Amino acid sequence: MPTYRKWFYPFISPFDPCPPLTPVSYETPVQLYLGFQPAGMEQFSPVQALAHGTLWPGLYTPYTNPYLEKRREV
Repeated sequence: MPTYRKWFYPFISPFDPCPPLTPVSYETPVQLYLGFQPAGMEQFSPVQALAHGTLWPGLYTPYTNPYLEKRREV
């Protein structure tokens, strides 16, 4: 199963007045790993599709803030 959250460590200059948060994360969309849409994919009801922002449950991934998760651990 592919991971949808990627992490990287940016270059931090010794002269940088505001060093960035490290590591930096970003999410990749599910569509990158799906390829062609298979026929007969499961669908949300119209009301659920509007609430989730997509018609297909296979393409839905809720956003999670990784920086809030770090704060809870500390």
